[in-house]
Amino acid sequence: MEIVKRFSTFGLIVGTRGFFNPQLAATAREKLIKKLDAMGHQYIIPTEKETPNGAIETRADARICAELFSRNREIIDGIIVVLPNFGDEIGIVQTIQLSDLDVPVLVHACSDDLDKLDLKHRRDAFCGKISVCNNFYQYGIPFTDTTGHTDRIESKTFERDIDFFSRVCRVVRGLKRARIGAIGARPAPFQTVRYSEKLLQACGITVVPEDLSTIIYSAESIQKQDSRIEKTVERISAYGFIPEDVSTESIKKQARLTIALEQWMEENECDASAVQCWTSIEENYGCAACLSMSLMGESGFPSACEVDVTGAVSMYALLLASGNPPALQDWNNNYEYDKDKCINVHCSNYPKTFMGSEIEISSLDVLGASLGPENCFGAVKGKVASGPMTFFRVSTDDRRAAIHCYLGEGDFTDDPCAIAGGGAVCRVPGLRQLMRWICKNGFEHHIAVTRGHCADVIYEAVSTYLKWDIHYHGHGDD
Repeated sequence: MEIVKRFSTFGLIVGTRGFFNPQLAATAREKLIKKLDAMGHQYIIPTEKETPNGAIETRADARICAELFSRNREIIDGIIVVLPNFGDEIGIVQTIQLSDLDVPVLVHACSDDLDKLDLKHRRDAFCGKISVCNNFYQYGIPFTDTTGHTDRIESKTFERDIDFFSRVCRVVRGLKRARIGAIGARPAPFQTVRYSEKLLQACGITVVPEDLSTIIYSAESIQKQDSRIEKTVERISAYGFIPEDVSTESIKKQARLTIALEQWMEENECDASAVQCWTSIEENYGCAACLSMSLMGESGFPSACEVDVTGAVSMYALLLASGNPPALQDWNNNYEYDKDKCINVHCSNYPKTFMGSEIEISSLDVLGASLGPENCFGAVKGKVASGPMTFFRVSTDDRRAAIHCYLGEGDFTDDPCAIAGGGAVCRVPGLRQLMRWICKNGFEHHIAVTRGHCADVIYEAVSTYLKWDIHYHGHGDD
């Protein structure tokens, strides 16, 4: 289930050089537009009246295209450069420089046909792509390459390249302007989730803090006759199995908390949140925060435990890359003697579709034993269903004044696991090496995880465009 915007708006640059057949540019432009229309993407491109064949060659062409891009800067997610022939490297690089968009760039070169190497049909885009990329390097313009050095616009491979690039654009744009709600204070025992708000802000990520007492007051202020309560109770009842011994009042209390949190998120235009989920909310309000956080995550607003703000950033990145609701887990237990498997667990606040199987909504196990189950209703429980997964962790390294992160891929397995809360048996090739790397580099025990494989999207967005230090487990030396 994809719950984020799937389609992008691209600025299109069709490059050309005068001594090549102009019909090559015209045909490439037509095919590119047809391809994007079929995929559902939007685009901004000069008309065939504004520049010859709507392509870019001269500085005058570059200025026209750059001004068009600048007028649409708020909606352009990325730029696609297509070379139907060798192309004019200066015209292309000046278009991007003059537009000053600072968005991802995809470079595609059209393939020659062996039976069409005469002067009328020859492209030389294989060579031209090297020259364009050389200029990007000189100008400091980061870019994304396609699967093949050249390819046909109508190919399925190029279609996959566009989809990949769209997801990269989504991650870059989303993280550069993300707003993360920090609701409540960090639990005192967890220094591991400390972070630098200033380092995040330097990357465009804004942290919006709120005292937990404000949320509790807002929840308690909702009148009993408010129609939103019954609607939210119905939403909760349809969300998962609730044991018969759970009182209606406990469910209504959870509903009021959900309303208060979602209202605050909307008012503050936050994309994700990190919540003080224990023990203040249980002691001072009388329910767990997990279910409310799960409901937000299911709606496309990831929520991290224990005010783990950089954990919330990690979850949001995975949402943007995969389109699937992520979860925050602990790297928690070994799995017998299998060095490539471990048990990941949390209380939990996992979104329903992340679980991939039926969930139970009941009281927290550990806190319920000490605070009373009647004060701890709202934990999402179950075993995570098998399937591919991607893990990602962002952290602020104050000792080096930098953001660093790691990611990789693995699988949830069907192996048995009797553990309280939300449990998942994970298989990660080279897990021992990963754990050593995590410990040596000072990372947290929390890890953001989503269903499906999308590590290549995250890696391209983070390494090429955000310029964060990133370790891609399984790609290179640990």
